[in-house]
Amino acid sequence: MKIAQIAPLFESVPPRLYGGTERVVHYLTEELVRQGHKVTLFASGDSITSAELVPCTTQALRLDPDVRNSIPHQMLLLDKVRERAEEFDVLHFHVDYMHFPLFRTQAGRTLSTLHGRQDLPDHMPFYAHFPEMPLVSISNAQRAPLPRANFVATVYHGLPLDLHKPTLQPTGGYLAFLGRISPEKRPDRAIEIARAAGLPLKIAAKVDNADEAYFRGTIAPLLDGPGVDFIGEINEGEKTGFLGNATALLFPIDWPEPFGLVMIEAMACGTPVLAFRGGSVAEIVEDGITGRIVESVEEAVQAMPSLLALDRKAVRARFEERFSATRMAAEYVKLYQKQLRKRPASERHLHSLAGHSIARLHAQAETGFQNEAN
Repeated sequence: MKIAQIAPLFESVPPRLYGGTERVVHYLTEELVRQGHKVTLFASGDSITSAELVPCTTQALRLDPDVRNSIPHQMLLLDKVRERAEEFDVLHFHVDYMHFPLFRTQAGRTLSTLHGRQDLPDHMPFYAHFPEMPLVSISNAQRAPLPRANFVATVYHGLPLDLHKPTLQPTGGYLAFLGRISPEKRPDRAIEIARAAGLPLKIAAKVDNADEAYFRGTIAPLLDGPGVDFIGEINEGEKTGFLGNATALLFPIDWPEPFGLVMIEAMACGTPVLAFRGGSVAEIVEDGITGRIVESVEEAVQAMPSLLALDRKAVRARFEERFSATRMAAEYVKLYQKQLRKRPASERHLHSLAGHSIARLHAQAETGFQNEAN
C-alpha cells in the first residue's frame, strides 16, 4: 500500500527528547516500511526515517528559536500533503483535526488518529460538523466524551519489542517519575507518595515554558526535602536504564489521560506501574498483574508492598502480548484496507490511474534532468 503519515511539526520524528505523538508515528512508520509498504512521512526536516521524508520545516518547531507562531508552518504542511494526495491509498493524519476542512471531500482516503484529550466543549460541535471524517481513538476512554463522532476503531499504541530490554533484577532501589512537569501529571503526588512510603524518587521530566511557573512555585520547593532527585529531561536511549532500574513507575495523573505512553515503556522494561484511576489507565494497566490502580495518595502507599512484589517477567510478557509495534501496525493496516474497500470501485480505478500517471511524470522528469546533465 502507498501510505502517507502526517506528523505534527513540534518535535522531530522520532523526538530527540520528550514527545509522545511523534514517537508513536515513528514506530508505526518504521514497522509499516518493514512490512513492505511504501510509506511517505510528512514531518520536520530533522526527522530520521526509513520512509520517504517530505520535510515541512527545517527543524522541529520546539527547537527553533525563530518560530513564534506554529500555525503558518502547519498550514504549509497540509498544503504539501494536498499537493501529493493523489499518490496515496491512505492519508493517515496525526495532527488532530486541522486538516478536516481541506480534506473532507477526500474523507474516504483519510484516517485521523486523535492523540489528545477530547473532553473539551469546543470539540463537540466541530466533530459534528465533519461527520464524514473517520477517526481513531488511542483508548476507549478518550472517545467517551464524543459519542456521536465517527470513530471507526481504537488502536492502542505499541513499541518495538527490542526497544527496551527488561530488567528483572533492578538495582536502583528507587521509584521513577518520567514525562512532563505539569499540574495534570501531578509530580507533587509522586513526591508525597515516595516520602510516605520511605522510598527514594527520581524525576526525569521536561518543563515546558507554559509550566515554568508551576514548576518554580509548586514543585521546586518540594525538591529541597530528602529523597527526591530531579534529573530533568532524558533522551530515548536513557529510558531503558532509568525505568529498568526503578522498582516501580509512579503515574499519579489528575486528568483524563488519552493513553500514557510511559506506562507501556515501563512495562517493556519489566517495571510495574502505580497509576491513579482516570482516562485510559484501567485499559492499559492490569491491576495486580502489570501494576496497581489507586484513587488516593493513602491508597497508593498502602498498595506499595503488593506493587513491588509483582512478577517483572509477567509485566514484560503482558507488554509483548498487548503493546508491540507489530500489533499496532497490523491493526492500522486492517483499517487502511477497510477504508479502501469502502471506496467505490470507480474511485479506486481512477486513483490507480492517477498514481500511474504521477509516477510516469516523475520518471519523465528524472530522465529529462539526466539528459540535461549529460
